[in-house]
Amino acid sequence: MNEQLEQALSQIADEKGISQAEIISMIEASLAAAFRKDYGEKNQNIVVEFNPENLSTRVFDVKTVVETLLEAEEDPQKLVDVEAAQELKKKAKVGDVIKTEITPKAGANYGRIAAQTAKQVIIQKLREAERNMQFSDFKAKERTLQNGVVQRIEGETILVDMGKATGVLFPSEQIRGEKYQLGQRLKVLVLHVEPATKGPKITLSRSHPDMVRKLFELEVPEIYNGSVEIKAVAREAGSRSKIAVMSNQDGIDPIGSCVGQKGSRVQTVMAELGGEKIDIIEWDEDPVKLIANSLSPAKILNVQLNEDTKEAKVGVLEDQLSLAIGKAGQNVRLAARLTGWKIDISGEKIEGVETAPREGNVAVTPEGTVEQEVIDN
Repeated sequence: MNEQLEQALSQIADEKGISQAEIISMIEASLAAAFRKDYGEKNQNIVVEFNPENLSTRVFDVKTVVETLLEAEEDPQKLVDVEAAQELKKKAKVGDVIKTEITPKAGANYGRIAAQTAKQVIIQKLREAERNMQFSDFKAKERTLQNGVVQRIEGETILVDMGKATGVLFPSEQIRGEKYQLGQRLKVLVLHVEPATKGPKITLSRSHPDMVRKLFELEVPEIYNGSVEIKAVAREAGSRSKIAVMSNQDGIDPIGSCVGQKGSRVQTVMAELGGEKIDIIEWDEDPVKLIANSLSPAKILNVQLNEDTKEAKVGVLEDQLSLAIGKAGQNVRLAARLTGWKIDISGEKIEGVETAPREGNVAVTPEGTVEQEVIDN
């Protein structure tokens, strides 16, 4: 290959992240556009073959043989009927590809407009290839945790520099009450990636439940290697989350693994989320045990299930009722989301046990809707 061309191809390939073969294809497309401008005819399908070894080019009119050329055919310049094809090649049949060389004579030059056209085509092709590469790269990173830097703040919307592209952190995907500053480094979840004319549209999130899941994967080696598994996450971003974990290996405490020595692991996750509280409970395939665990730190007396309606009636001591429900119903709301059961909590009395008087009972669906609230006077 020509030494100067090889250096140029290597530089462009490194800068744009695309292969040299793709760049050569772009050169061929740009030369075809230039030929079409100066020498081409309307019914020609021009294809250029570029030889990087000696910088020579050959130009062909390439057509596919069809039975009959219909007026409604798309790209008719790419097709030729059997009768016309057999004039060029006697044994031509339907499906064959016929290449007719139309390379200009030696000494023929492209005009200024054709050269400008070629330049525009190769620039456009490079931009398209770069956009496609960016899209493929970030599409593969969907639902993963990435580092970014706050690049711009537009009202309540935050634009985050992700390296080769910019992601958008909409207000709905931000942690409530969190403040952002220019140049601030953030961990963000790549939520959605969609193709767009000016590069991939990347939607980021810090409020999605998977943000908690991915942070624990980073901090807890047992989760990363599969010894401990996060089975479910329920979250009210900026306030509180509940995660249910289980061990896939004997001898490993799933809760202890997530908490870490003196709480170091869970505290690191909480700090990244602005102090958001995190309850870690043990997953159980038995829904009774799971529901009881999910209402931690409240002590549960009994759980009665209705499998048909997926409702659970939970009884607690009256002085545990407010703890089970939580502030503004948050504890039971997160428990319902975590387990997928509608939870109806009521206070109960046990003979011989004195409890502080407590008012009310509440039922909450997995969607967080308060179905019922009764206050006893």
